[in-house]
Amino acid sequence: MVRKNTYNETFGVDISKDVFDVYGSTVGHDQYKNDESGFRKFLKALPDTSLVVMEATGYYHYRLAQFLYKNGITVPVVNPLSVERFIQMKLAKVKTDKSDAKAICEYALINEVPLYNALTDIQSECLQLFRLLDAYLKQRTTTKNKIHGEVVLGVPSKFVYRSLIRNKKQLNKEATAIESMILSLVKVDQQEQLTLLTSIHGIGQKTALFLIVVTDGFSKFETASQLCSYVGITPTIRESGSSVRGRARISKVGNRKPRNVLFLCSFNACKHNKACKEVYERIVNKGKRKKLALIAVANKLLKQSFAIAKSGRPYDETYVSVLRVK
Repeated sequence: MVRKNTYNETFGVDISKDVFDVYGSTVGHDQYKNDESGFRKFLKALPDTSLVVMEATGYYHYRLAQFLYKNGITVPVVNPLSVERFIQMKLAKVKTDKSDAKAICEYALINEVPLYNALTDIQSECLQLFRLLDAYLKQRTTTKNKIHGEVVLGVPSKFVYRSLIRNKKQLNKEATAIESMILSLVKVDQQEQLTLLTSIHGIGQKTALFLIVVTDGFSKFETASQLCSYVGITPTIRESGSSVRGRARISKVGNRKPRNVLFLCSFNACKHNKACKEVYERIVNKGKRKKLALIAVANKLLKQSFAIAKSGRPYDETYVSVLRVK
């Protein structure tokens, strides 16, 4: 986290496809092109010891964050949902790129903001590969559904059916090639950690690869609670007084992709992972919903992964103390 009193100027940055708006705590608003020339112009205009804060917006924020980081600028990247809720609390009636940049600046002035760590070339390529893999898997699911629809209809068009089959085979081929590429890249730096994580019942190779990449080998986090907050894999309770008794549900604050991956892993973990099975049965036996129990299992899996990665010891369900982390 950043100590804001050590910086002379705090900037909030709102990034779009073509431009990025900047709002300084004392210098006010400015706008630059979202390209290399705009980055250099902004860098030149920055006062000494500046803090530049931006939202995590996928491709758009990545290039600027990498550029500033490599040029020695402190760059926190914040959760867009946190800023959105901050704006809602202020009851703001105006929403423009300029006002959003100002809101990010104001948010950073009164809240602790996480530092951005530049990605290595391997990390960057792995993340791109995971995004492409995710896109192909979604296409494959859509194709499978269409094939099923054709079968239900009695295959009225053999050409359409055969085209869909060819498309599914090609998507399978591409997905396999991407997974192999990710595996070969991660093995360069993280073979030992990959072996450790896959020793956990419920964590497969694909999930282990993804966790290693998005957490930078778990080096981004000091405690398991920090990691759980980042992923957003903790249940939220909605209760107020005697009248409001909302269902507990998963937190929406956090990185959605690892959260979804871990939730899918929880179905297998609650059957074959002793600690996860105990968590699941304890919650279900209290009359709670199965979905809430699966969220708790996903949380347990993530804490197990953190403990194993940090300890450097393979998973052993007889050593409970290994799993007791903050």
